[in-house]
Amino acid sequence: MVFSTTTFILLFLPVVLLVYYFPPIRKHRSISNLVLSLASLFFYAWGEPSFVLVMLGSIFVNWALGLLVDKFRNTKRAKTPLIAAVVVNVALLFVFKYLTFLLTNFNLLFNKNIDTLNISLPIGISFFTFQAMSYVIDVYRGHGKAQKNPLNVILYISFFPQLIAGPIVRYETVAEEINNRVETFEDFSSGVYRFLIGLSKKVLLANNLAVLADAAFDGQKPTVLSAWIGALAYSLQIYFDFSGYSEMAIGLGRMFGFHFLENFDYPYVSRSITEFWRRWHMSLGTWFRDYVYFPLGGSRVDSKARLVFNLFVTWTLTGIWHGANWTFLMWGLLYFVLLTVEKLTGFDKKSGFFGHIYTMLFVVLGWVLFRSESIGNALSYMTSMFGIGAKLYDGYMLTYLSSYKVFFIAGILACFPIQKLFKDKINSKVYNCVSAAVLFVLFVLSLSFMVKGAYNPFIYFNF
Repeated sequence: MVFSTTTFILLFLPVVLLVYYFPPIRKHRSISNLVLSLASLFFYAWGEPSFVLVMLGSIFVNWALGLLVDKFRNTKRAKTPLIAAVVVNVALLFVFKYLTFLLTNFNLLFNKNIDTLNISLPIGISFFTFQAMSYVIDVYRGHGKAQKNPLNVILYISFFPQLIAGPIVRYETVAEEINNRVETFEDFSSGVYRFLIGLSKKVLLANNLAVLADAAFDGQKPTVLSAWIGALAYSLQIYFDFSGYSEMAIGLGRMFGFHFLENFDYPYVSRSITEFWRRWHMSLGTWFRDYVYFPLGGSRVDSKARLVFNLFVTWTLTGIWHGANWTFLMWGLLYFVLLTVEKLTGFDKKSGFFGHIYTMLFVVLGWVLFRSESIGNALSYMTSMFGIGAKLYDGYMLTYLSSYKVFFIAGILACFPIQKLFKDKINSKVYNCVSAAVLFVLFVLSLSFMVKGAYNPFIYFNF
């Protein structure tokens, strides 16, 4: 089940809210937590019934290891369950996400015929595995108490707003709110607002821009114009797809009294690659920063060689995290090179307007690599972008652009903080009235697209 469906909006969510806020249930935190846990397991089972057992197995193992870490706190023995948690979670991720890829490439390299197993990928495994590791690591670091009740760990890891596509919620962020949160009307109304904004981004912008992107990437070798339109459309699609989902998740969390951290902050206004990664998928960036980069020494090291090594490990893992394909590895290494150059030269601190052009050029090229099925396909597409062996233009993409130009232009405008400027310039009462009217129109439009079964892909669904 995904948020941008009538099943979720008109059935699942209203039922869960009604049960959760039923007075006898709301009075008892343990019961309201149980309601959310059962709803979350049902939400996951809707699309992946068999893999609920995999997720529950992961949760119970990490719950037990968290208790052991807490038991041996402030002793050397606490490191043993911590290391075990890392090994178990990485092994789970490896088996389901990378083993088939590894065996396939082994067969190709050594001309073997080992069964590649074709293991199905559980939806959202990268997200719930990272949250499971966060739980044990944060307990070890003293950033939250170990949960003695396993249902509380089930709630933290499987909570349906952020279960299948993030943001990655760190345990320290919500540890206190699991048992001691307070639901308020202000939070609930704010949550509804954020949810509707995210829904509009996903349904109206990302889904329609996906048609433009697919037309360019899935056809024959594109013309120069088609290649650039397709690359820009995909850059907008992936932003509104993922940031829209994150906003919906943050809004849903608020409705139930949880406060998740922001995941996007207008990344396409960035003037350096360093700034881009401070604004894009912030929960993933800070996860790798705090659990990989800093433990390796970060930038506070004695030599530039060590700094480069730390960046290499972090960005290799970041690329691999996104998927079992050479394109994702190369995408991570691209950012490793760019960030290394910026750190060694200090370019990110004095880039100016040129920095914005350079940043967006490499970000768009990176998304081409990210979207392509193979490195060869990515290089072929990029050669078209720069006019190598490709016609300048034809009528094929212009026809698509004519049909979807409203979404393309709206997507570009929505990349900038125009809403914030508008809010600062006018009276708050006027702003509230205007925003309420606009939200209502956007919701009706989104609902109409969902009812008629419009194209509804989800890029981050399998991460």
